[in-house]
Amino acid sequence: MKESGKINYIEMPSRDLEETKRFFKSVFGWSFVDYGPEYVSFENAGIDGGFFKSDKYCSTANGSVLVVLYSSDLEKSLEDVKSAGGKIIREIFSFPGGCRFHFSDPNGNEFAVWSEDKAKPDR
Repeated sequence: MKESGKINYIEMPSRDLEETKRFFKSVFGWSFVDYGPEYVSFENAGIDGGFFKSDKYCSTANGSVLVVLYSSDLEKSLEDVKSAGGKIIREIFSFPGGCRFHFSDPNGNEFAVWSEDKAKPDR
């Protein structure tokens, strides 16, 4: 049941929708539904959302919000991101809730991946 005032859907820019679909399906197992040449929605990501065709990108340096994904195996997720063409912006580091790293997808959008595993040292 949807609740008023709760985050329900997020949308992000994408320079290349096909590359976006390939990357997120490969790394995180997301699935997609195409809605014409300029929009694709994603599913199986914890919250539904979509990517719209745009030359812009999301980055915390530009004041954008940061979408943070969860991983039960942070090291594997980091390697999967790199193998799929993502760029590591900040290597794994500790923070009060666990550890995380930041990356940009092939379009330049910044994301983070975290795990509650506190045993990982800063890199």
